[in-house]
Amino acid sequence: MEGTPHPIPRTVEEVFSDFKGRRSGLIKALTSDVEKFYQQCDPDKENLCLYGLPNETWEVNLPVEEVPPELPEPALGINFARDGMQEKDWLSLVAVHSDSWLLAVAFYFGARFGFGKNERKRLFQMINELPTIFEAVSGNVKQPKDQTATHNNSGKSKSSGKMQSRQPESQTKAIKVSAPPKEDYESGEEEEEDDEQGATCGACGESYGTDEFWICCDMCEKWFHGKCVKITPAKAEHIKQYKCPSCSGKRARV
Repeated sequence: MEGTPHPIPRTVEEVFSDFKGRRSGLIKALTSDVEKFYQQCDPDKENLCLYGLPNETWEVNLPVEEVPPELPEPALGINFARDGMQEKDWLSLVAVHSDSWLLAVAFYFGARFGFGKNERKRLFQMINELPTIFEAVSGNVKQPKDQTATHNNSGKSKSSGKMQSRQPESQTKAIKVSAPPKEDYESGEEEEEDDEQGATCGACGESYGTDEFWICCDMCEKWFHGKCVKITPAKAEHIKQYKCPSCSGKRARV
């Protein structure tokens, strides 16, 4: 979502310059401009994305309407998770998605303009010299390992990469992530539908399987496959109150 057209990078150096500009903008959003960024990610709004621009600025905006988009799109709906996680964890999650998006954009340009094996390797090496956005936001910038440092500091290197983040005990209790019980579906309008087959996914309609991760919406009480709503068990542990895509959309239109 770029209002002012920017020059299209065509060489390895130009793509890397574009990468650095977008990266700087994203780091600003998640560090020095974090209060402004936090306010703009209102969960009551529609699906929002964080864009880094080549001129070292950033913006929170709706995704582009054209399909397919001109460039790879960043993670969609970052605002919906804002109030369901600790701020530090939410910012780290956005940072990880931003790192993935930057690589996607850089190598999209590489593919579009026919970068060969050596050019792609050189581009990656240039990018890899910079700390990731996640490392910049979390403060866990890992130092390059050489053989001498590995032998002398092996104990320290194992613990330096772990983020120290505490979550309240009530946080994991508020989210429903266990197997969906039939009792939840044996009342009201859903009684007839689930008498024979038990719980079904509110997204794909398939029946519950014991080997699959499920999550329940705290608003409509419907159960969903984690894969259908893009929620993993690890992510669910940080969500205080889960709202399914349908409930999130309804709230956004009010």
